[in-house]
Amino acid sequence: MKFPAVFIGHGSPMLALENNMKTLTLKKMGDYILKTYGKPKAILMVSAHWYQNDTFVSCAKEPKQINDMYGFPNELYALKYPVKGDPELAEKVVKMLPGIARVNNDWGIDHGVWTPLIHMFPKADIPIVEMSVNARLDAKGSYLVGQVLGDLREQGYLVMGSGNVVHNLRETDWNNPHGSKQADAFDTYIHDAITRKDYDAVIDYKSHPDSSYAVPTPDHFLPLLYVLGAAGQDDVKVFNYFRELGSMSQTCYLFE
Repeated sequence: MKFPAVFIGHGSPMLALENNMKTLTLKKMGDYILKTYGKPKAILMVSAHWYQNDTFVSCAKEPKQINDMYGFPNELYALKYPVKGDPELAEKVVKMLPGIARVNNDWGIDHGVWTPLIHMFPKADIPIVEMSVNARLDAKGSYLVGQVLGDLREQGYLVMGSGNVVHNLRETDWNNPHGSKQADAFDTYIHDAITRKDYDAVIDYKSHPDSSYAVPTPDHFLPLLYVLGAAGQDDVKVFNYFRELGSMSQTCYLFE
């Protein structure tokens, strides 16, 4: 059974506490995966919040939960998502990427991981291996690494990325429940390119006139490229295709 490749637009850490259309859709995504494919052996998650000058893979048996956010309600910090790790999967990834990936247990499960998964897989019974976004890789390099990781899907693993297609904190407008003109234009460009399987257009995202607004730093965008590489030419389902806070996209993609 070949498992999907999934990109999640995770947005604000408050996602973990929300109960709305967005979180209900995440729950439906998780339920769909479990019903259609069964429970994966483990999840390999590339998270925007582990942005390093290297490709690191966590092999901890019990990864620590990282509360890498500041100024939020105590209720958010009290949430626990007690997942196990999977050293065997971590070792597979390192062997698949010789000279590129290496083990590093300094990090843990950050909020780019547990805030969406607390809705998708609330039982916390699927082991997780987190992988860093390599800041030294451009979009094409991230895509090529994802192509290698795609083989894991045939082995019973779920390959995921967590970030945002549009993520500009400086332009956040807390009074805007929708997207700005620039956010809408860029998210639409990426959506249309993915649905017609024109991944070269996604790799060449900087050619879009609103790219510097939508992707001021690549940390939240590159997880999508890892997932696209793992996806191959599979069909795509699109979830939560909307923008909020002016400069934040929530769009999610599931490839199968």
